[in-house]
Amino acid sequence: MSRRVCVIGGGSSGLTSIKSCLEEGLEPTCFESSDDIGGLWRFKENPEADRASIYHSVIINTSKEMMCFSDFPIPAHFPNYMHNSLIMDYFRMYAEHFQLTKHIRFQIRVLQVKPRPDFSRSGQWDVETENKKGEKEKHIFDAVMICIGHHCHPNLPLHDFPGIDTFKGQYFHSRDYKTAEEWRGKRVVVIGIGNSGGDIAVELSRVTKQVFLSTRRGAWILNRVGRDGVPIDFQFSRRVLKMVQSVLPFGLVCRLGENKVNQRFNHSLYSLQPKHRLFSQHPTVNDELPNRILSGTVQVKSNIRRIQGSSIEFDDGTVEDNIDLVVFATGYNFSFPFLPSSMLPVSGNKANLYKYMFPPGLERPTLAVIGLVQPLGAIMPISEMQARWATRVFKGYLPPQPLSIADVSKTTFTKHTIQVEYIDYMDQIAYQVGVRPSLLGLLLRDPGVWLCVLLGPCAPYQYRLRGPGQWDGARQAILTTWDRMAGALKTRPLDIPEPKQSSLPLTLTMGAAALALGYYWNIHNHPSLLKALDPTTWQDKIKPYLPGLW
Repeated sequence: MSRRVCVIGGGSSGLTSIKSCLEEGLEPTCFESSDDIGGLWRFKENPEADRASIYHSVIINTSKEMMCFSDFPIPAHFPNYMHNSLIMDYFRMYAEHFQLTKHIRFQIRVLQVKPRPDFSRSGQWDVETENKKGEKEKHIFDAVMICIGHHCHPNLPLHDFPGIDTFKGQYFHSRDYKTAEEWRGKRVVVIGIGNSGGDIAVELSRVTKQVFLSTRRGAWILNRVGRDGVPIDFQFSRRVLKMVQSVLPFGLVCRLGENKVNQRFNHSLYSLQPKHRLFSQHPTVNDELPNRILSGTVQVKSNIRRIQGSSIEFDDGTVEDNIDLVVFATGYNFSFPFLPSSMLPVSGNKANLYKYMFPPGLERPTLAVIGLVQPLGAIMPISEMQARWATRVFKGYLPPQPLSIADVSKTTFTKHTIQVEYIDYMDQIAYQVGVRPSLLGLLLRDPGVWLCVLLGPCAPYQYRLRGPGQWDGARQAILTTWDRMAGALKTRPLDIPEPKQSSLPLTLTMGAAALALGYYWNIHNHPSLLKALDPTTWQDKIKPYLPGLW
């Protein structure tokens, strides 16, 4: 009989978990507490309790090629940075193409998940659910995948803001913000300079009298639009960056990156200079914030010292009067209320998970948390890779070592450090699944794809080139990544001849690729293979595949 898997949550992580179950011959049943798929990305005017909620204007911070599932490219005509409504359209296309919706039971809430009495032998779970009528039902599953994300419970640290009880205006968490219009002509303070805080401050500044953006630590600000107008995540190879970071001192790498970021605008001049280095924490992505600061509609302020009536005093001693609204963009807390507290304890927003997925100490690895990470980029490909590994584990392909307490020493995290380095983490999990791309193999078999994987944008298709779940369309998807990026921009025919391109940048690129691969091989004890690498030999073969590099 097929092993039955309980999937909790029908957002992006839940959808790809259902698909991964089907790929492995498992029988998934997904319980979704709302009446639709989409999770975080489904906009609703009125937030629901214990559910993620977004504002109407949200646009994703990762380009479509980096955020898509690895065997289902987003259509070329979709914009590179998608509005939340288009992300929902993509999810619906994905669910329809792979026939996922029939495995979802909507408006069903999971009340309890606990191991069965014979768990040490069977690895099975008792799951209790409740429908919208209050009717409860008990189920037995062979495995459980928790896909509820980490944006459900808003963190509202009112105790850190003395006098908030005297405030005469309104205050709420950013999850309750929807549109700016009702605050026209008002004076607003936004607390927090993460992506939500920056977006909300910018949007409010278009209609309010004044916005004050309060930040304790500052932030590095990146923009979506990179050099020559292409998405910023098309401009550098994370694989090469990883190699550079492993060779050069951390401080030097940060300084190089900070100098580059400061070329757009001087963070110190704009009162945004953070206390941390560029690669120590995730930056904030916002194209408009510098313009709003320059025009004075947003003023950057220090942390709030106290609140008195409608006045707010900041740590630098300045006071702003007649404040009408305070928005707390102060993040979220996560929890697993349906699990026994001893199984996966969460205290102070800390939890222990092997590879951010498996609770340590379980006699049977039949419980996995999917999507409880925060990468610099989209979570969809990471959730998909986690789901692919989890379902392989459920099927009997066990990890190479036991899931013990010792394994989680490097994966204990807080809400500020659930972040992972995208390519490093993806490669770790891909290795477990058996799908990590082989740079040496690609170089020998398919140099065009090799260069795309090594130097191009790290699109998730590369994890479908080989191994379990191999997709025949992966190679073509990799080679046409730039075409789909450009396809969304070329909306008007131009009678302008293409400029003649020089071969020098390509030659330099090939030289850099040779050096990068040389380093890679050297640390993997393959120095003899360097003799076979001559950039000029490969130039004609590779030139058609990366038009954006010369």
